[in-house]
Amino acid sequence: QVQLVESGGGLAQAGGSLRLDCAASGSISRINAMGWYRQAPGKQRELVATITNGGATDYADSVKGRFTISRDNAKNTLWLQMNNLKPEDTAVYYCNTNYQNYGGTYINYWGQGTQVTVSS
Repeated sequence: QVQLVESGGGLAQAGGSLRLDCAASGSISRINAMGWYRQAPGKQRELVATITNGGATDYADSVKGRFTISRDNAKNTLWLQMNNLKPEDTAVYYCNTNYQNYGGTYINYWGQGTQVTVSS
């Protein structure tokens, strides 16, 4: 079994900051890419940021310059530092990982999501 435990969501004012954490544990041989996605009410889930195990990052245009994704490969931990938050950042944020289990199978896995609400 694999677990992705997210934390750090909550309520912030516009212009404020929050940091999201995601810790992966379980039958994981190797984690490849990890990322954050979000889904606002009535909208499709969208990519926020991704990071490879080599540290290469990719961001949605809407968060570039405001959000920073990082990871600790040794601890299978992922973070998203969100600065200068805007009301349109309000959404449920999901941690995602693509990992290889001990049987050699590559699996895409989602966390349970954490709510981020930004007030104007």
